[in-house]
Amino acid sequence: MEKDKAIIFANGEINDGLMVRWALAHSDSAHLIAADGGAHVAEHFGITPHVIIGDMDSVAQQQLADLIDSGTEVKQHPRAKNETDLELALLYAAEQGVRWIRVVGAIGGRLDQTLSNVYLLALPELRTLDVRLVSGSEEALLMWPGTFTITGAAGDTVSLLPISGVARGVRTEALLYPLRDEDLLFGPARGVSNEMLADSAQIHLREGLLLVLHTIGHA
Repeated sequence: MEKDKAIIFANGEINDGLMVRWALAHSDSAHLIAADGGAHVAEHFGITPHVIIGDMDSVAQQQLADLIDSGTEVKQHPRAKNETDLELALLYAAEQGVRWIRVVGAIGGRLDQTLSNVYLLALPELRTLDVRLVSGSEEALLMWPGTFTITGAAGDTVSLLPISGVARGVRTEALLYPLRDEDLLFGPARGVSNEMLADSAQIHLREGLLLVLHTIGHA
């Protein structure tokens, strides 16, 4: 059966938690991809990736040899490249025709890498896909103009951050502090730490890009 999901392990902090475990619950039906040193994160969860992608500068040689013995396919790239290992992994996943991608190990550690991992959500190849970074009890996704429904529980924390200038015409439903066709500016923290009032909440965006962060419970 052709897989329509992918789980990518990035070379960051493990940050185990409910969101991570919910993502890993799909591991039997997903492409399992390690972005170079993300193999260490996969190993922590007892998972052998189907593919490891990158320049192989962050994975121990013995671990790489063990993965090869276990049947993992190696897609090695030169160290001098324009893309990060995670970017290569995301593009590879998109090429497999999946519709659903979860990335484990992309948040935490170095701030520059965390921010660049968030920005990767804006890759054109991912625009029509359900792609989320999961860490602990938190998920992060990029919202393009349109409508998005967050599924969770009353009391969950939701933050909306514009990341490409002004996010125009933001309207929310079932959030404690509603936005009514308002603009969120790049800089002010107007959209941070809202709260779900039901098991689902809706966000409507007319123009721009919003980073949506959903945390289980009161953050």
